[in-house]
Amino acid sequence: MTRSVRRTLVLLLLVVAAIFLLVIYQQMSMQAREPEPAPDLSAMNTFVYEEPRELTEFTLTSEQGEEMTRQDLRGRWTFVFVGYTHCPDICPATMATLRQADSRMPAELPQPDYLLVSADPERDTPEQLRDYLGFFGDDFHGLTGDIDVLRALAKSVGAVFVHRDDGNGNNLVDHSGHLALINPDGRMAAVIQPPHDPDKLVKAYRQIYEWTRQNQARSG
Repeated sequence: MTRSVRRTLVLLLLVVAAIFLLVIYQQMSMQAREPEPAPDLSAMNTFVYEEPRELTEFTLTSEQGEEMTRQDLRGRWTFVFVGYTHCPDICPATMATLRQADSRMPAELPQPDYLLVSADPERDTPEQLRDYLGFFGDDFHGLTGDIDVLRALAKSVGAVFVHRDDGNGNNLVDHSGHLALINPDGRMAAVIQPPHDPDKLVKAYRQIYEWTRQNQARSG
């Protein structure tokens, strides 16, 4: 074999090796950019959306009497619960559980907000919400306003509520009992079904947050 033939063969082998390495690199790069699948948190009654869901547009009133829209949910994680201040059972129990979870949030996690969407706007004035939520902590907030807007917002987080009379002239509201977790983009990242446990809420929140952060890093 002549020197020129050997040189040609060596060059061809180098080209083939370079192409092979390039293909391997591209495959590894594509795999690195692919998002991690949503964590399975079914053991904690939690369903995580692979693609977070958009919320409906809304204009409502906060417990401070200020106008609030969907844009105001951006920038923070928020646990949303649909209920009302005159609720005799599920609401105070759920709010108490959220307060416990709030007190157990590790310092290294972003501090979430807790938002009560009123299912009873006739009685849940901003003042009533402020007095009620003040018992639970500074991170607890509320929304009230037009009942159709509230109903549409509840629907967009997978909740419903229905008013009824208990037969003694008392207005009761039957409503969903789950929590919706809203991400800093203002979209619903997960649904957490009852029964709620404060330690499991913190654990689920941590895993959802870390999964979200990891996928954001993968996407560049």
